[in-house]
Amino acid sequence: MTEQPRAVLGRILNDLGSTLIEVLAGEADPARTVTGVLIQDPLDEPARLPGAVVLGVGVYGAGPVAALVDRAAKLGAAAVVVRSPVPVYGSVSEAAARTGVTVLGLTPGASWAQVAALLRSLLAVDELGTVGGPDEADGAEPLAGDLFALANATAGLLDGPVTVEDRGGRVLAFSSRQDEADEDRIATVLDRQVPAEKLRALEERGAFQALYRKEEPVFVDGISDKPRVAIAVRAGGEILGSIWVVVDAPLSADRTQALQEAANLLRRRTGEDAERRLRADLLATVLEGGTHAPQAAVRLGLSAQPACVLALSVTGEQYAPDRVAAGHRVAEALTLHLAAIHPRTAAAAIGGVTYAVLPTGSDEQGLRVAEAFLGRIGARVPAVIGVGRLAARPVELRRSRTDADRALRVLGSGRTQRRAARLSDVYAASLLEELTDRMAAEDDLPDGPVIRLRAYDAEHNTALTDTLDAWLSTFGDVPAAAAAVHIHPNTFRYRLKRLAMVAGIDLGDPEARFEAMLQLRLRPPHS
Repeated sequence: MTEQPRAVLGRILNDLGSTLIEVLAGEADPARTVTGVLIQDPLDEPARLPGAVVLGVGVYGAGPVAALVDRAAKLGAAAVVVRSPVPVYGSVSEAAARTGVTVLGLTPGASWAQVAALLRSLLAVDELGTVGGPDEADGAEPLAGDLFALANATAGLLDGPVTVEDRGGRVLAFSSRQDEADEDRIATVLDRQVPAEKLRALEERGAFQALYRKEEPVFVDGISDKPRVAIAVRAGGEILGSIWVVVDAPLSADRTQALQEAANLLRRRTGEDAERRLRADLLATVLEGGTHAPQAAVRLGLSAQPACVLALSVTGEQYAPDRVAAGHRVAEALTLHLAAIHPRTAAAAIGGVTYAVLPTGSDEQGLRVAEAFLGRIGARVPAVIGVGRLAARPVELRRSRTDADRALRVLGSGRTQRRAARLSDVYAASLLEELTDRMAAEDDLPDGPVIRLRAYDAEHNTALTDTLDAWLSTFGDVPAAAAAVHIHPNTFRYRLKRLAMVAGIDLGDPEARFEAMLQLRLRPPHS
């Protein structure tokens, strides 16, 4: 059996490109194999490593970057990474075109150590991805995807339909080609549960006892029309579930090893999921405050320095049907981006919002980080980020989260065109949102000039409310207000007199003007 590297440049660009790196010069071949990571050292000539990514730590300027590209080409490197911004015209672009080495730019503020770790992590995952031998199916997917991708990849390797099941026989995922199995398997997939009589038969035959006792796959025959091969998925001493394959005969040595590696990958994934859930629970405890918050902060490594809370959500009606999936993708991108800036960042999705605690010296720096992230993902995903105040101690993170939530509410309300903001940046708009909430909750909508104008406009198809809004917004400048609503100034003056009479408002009274401006900016309940 052979192990083939599957890591390619396209995978790195897809996973890191939206947050950490961008192509600066050269043609990036997505299918080019990447084999490892090298850190450049001008005083040391590293061993030749074809397909490596070379990290140009401390390399700045067009000349040194071009020289690094030439040096990397001699090593057979696939790409070099240098700190942005880089002057890519002239010598840099010429070196990239001459050597075929892609020049990638690393976002300002990202940690080289974290980027190296993330690259090596991606390469390690891909090395586990495709394992097979002469019988490997063409086009088999890497095992590093979700459970259904893993099931399909395993089915391709073993040439048989696969299910992934928990200890109670519930089907967590299944591969294609289930129509090639027997009636029992088809019923299991349709019901997403192994039939009770089959579970009893397996128990009576001692199949589960053998499965959970052994490390290697177990061949099970005589329970259904076609035999099965199963292997337990373990985490430490705990049985998490099992992988079941419909086969015609016991597996060969190569296929046995392939199934064992699939179980190992599933164990790794499950462990990562469990760790992610644990971190989410700890972060929720920190953000809620209370007696357990300080200890949770210690476990997350957040107790040593000041930090602020970032709150991210996805807006936009076009994402409404797929908002959860879109939010998950952008949350993963934010987590990756922050991990490269500071290793002690903690992030998790809680209640539809992705929260992150960013160790930093000021909320202004937190705002710059949020703006940089949103700038890198561009307008492809309409995400917004609220930034909380600086918390000197973990106990203050609850207040920082409240600030971030209030700012996030404004950013998603349409009251501002900003995509990232602190509460102090949108404080007045936040108060308006809270007043609107109170009006809706208590049905507290007092009669007043604006209410009367809106009712009159609705009944008579007029635009007196817009006239008042334009006049107040231009500080009583009639020509400017008339231009804003596209009418002649004399017509505007007539409407102004008319609305004053209809609304019963004294436009010369500053208190009346303030009340009208406030009500114009409040959303009526149920609007």
